Amino acid sequence: MQQELIDLLAPRGGHFRLESGHHGDLWLDLDSLFLRPTRLRSILGDLAGQLSCHEVDAICGPMAGGAFVAQMIANHLDLEFYYSVRVAPAQSDILYSAQYRIPDALRSRIGGKRVAIVDDVINAGSAVRATYGDLKICGAQVAVIGALLTLGSSVSSFASEQRVALESTANLPNRLWVPSECPLCRARVPLESLAR
Repeated sequence: MQQELIDLLAPRGGHFRLESGHHGDLWLDLDSLFLRPTRLRSILGDLAGQLSCHEVDAICGPMAGGAFVAQMIANHLDLEFYYSVRVAPAQSDILYSAQYRIPDALRSRIGGKRVAIVDDVINAGSAVRATYGDLKICGAQVAVIGALLTLGSSVSSFASEQRVALESTANLPNRLWVPSECPLCRARVPLESLAR
């Protein structure tokens, strides 16, 4: 199943600046995941099964890919669906500076609920971290973080620090660097400009 998911993501190498502010050498075509949602049916079912063990009331995902996955899983588990929207883009010189917020109309409804934050792929976890912070402000209890694919160990470290469970259908090793320590920058490999 892991290889099937990776094939859908069409990975490619290069030198990329991620939303978290980190540099990395792997890019995944996340938007192509949702061209034919039925291809994700069994993978989503596996993740839904893992998340159901945490007795959550709601599923929340950062816009865009995470919200699509979250909505499909909420539908599968017959749970409430929430999403967060990026309200401030990342600043190029500060790690984890992107801000995500639950829309005003939903903020009072999510307070007091046990929530699973779900994303399509989590690398450094910028969107998940920002969504987690805003859910806490709303009074929600984040019980678990879930993803179709996790890359590296950044999100597992974050989940452990927050005492939140982490579930995924696949994990791949990955390299991330703070810009000042990026070997690709030192080798003068230009950053590729890719919009998500």
